[in-house]
Amino acid sequence: MLRQLFLSLSVVALAAAGSAQTKPSKPEAQWVPPGTPGSKIDGTIFHAQVLLSAAGFSTGVIDGKEGMSFKAAVRGFQQSRGLPTSGKLDLATRRALLEQNRPSTLNVKLTGTDISGDYVYPYPKKPEGQAKLKFASYRNMLEEVAERYHTTPDAIVALNGPTALIGVGQTLRLPNVVPSSTSYQGSELKDEYRTWFVKLNVEANVPQGSSIVVDKSEGQLKVMDDSDRLIAQFPVTTGSGHDPLPIGTWKVPTFSFLPPFHYQPDLFWDVDDSKTEKMLPAGPNGLVGVAWLDLSKEHYGIHGTPEPQTIGRTESHGCIRMTNWDVLRLSRMVKPGVKAIFQA
Repeated sequence: MLRQLFLSLSVVALAAAGSAQTKPSKPEAQWVPPGTPGSKIDGTIFHAQVLLSAAGFSTGVIDGKEGMSFKAAVRGFQQSRGLPTSGKLDLATRRALLEQNRPSTLNVKLTGTDISGDYVYPYPKKPEGQAKLKFASYRNMLEEVAERYHTTPDAIVALNGPTALIGVGQTLRLPNVVPSSTSYQGSELKDEYRTWFVKLNVEANVPQGSSIVVDKSEGQLKVMDDSDRLIAQFPVTTGSGHDPLPIGTWKVPTFSFLPPFHYQPDLFWDVDDSKTEKMLPAGPNGLVGVAWLDLSKEHYGIHGTPEPQTIGRTESHGCIRMTNWDVLRLSRMVKPGVKAIFQA
């Protein structure tokens, strides 16, 4: 049953910080609106992130910060448009992005699609606790809305102020990532899976790729068309020293949506092999997120994550990890059987 809750963003943000086991920061003396000196949101970078994402060149989370993923997305977009690949948001690049005529934010009156009311808090840290869940749901409203709009709880607070309310019927200023179409025609998606494409604002009108290239040195997954032209790019986490990216040419034979995860301790170098195997539940906070694109190399896949802000910043156990919204978009751009080239 949907709970009619109205909470301030500051309260939910502190809960989210606690669930992630981070030390809550001290309350700021005064909130500074976006576009005002001192704001945590750089308006130019924020708008560019929205436009890059709409063009198929994801920066991961949209947070108004100029990091490595942002610069890589700019380079990818520049390459796709025949511009000098400086990675800098120069005048020519800004003009090309602005051709989309898409504002950076929109005011959203939250509905039951945004606020499900089905939360797991505190979320179990260990697989033993997660295995007892029926579904790996979000921790709270703020986390759910942040993922739906491809951003972070902190960015939502920075956009709206800590005293803004969140709940069904409340209005928040959010990144403008609403797709132009959610008509997933020609798809064999079951209704329960299609719901998540809509839920995560996944664009239905996407170009079709013929191969995938994952570059370890860049931390990017690139989608190429029949002419070997770059048509989309996504930031990824590509393994670790213990479980390096499997260099070579592979296939992606099958796609699986809302997959449960067979947790096998002997496949994880940092887990005691004496631990028992567990079947972990499906869901956005599940270990592999909302989708698994299988690889022809056993035990490896391309999948989502419960922590989108960590993409490109932490290690994985050898698999290719993406944000939940990016892995769903990728699944729309390529078909099962697509070639995947992994290179250093």
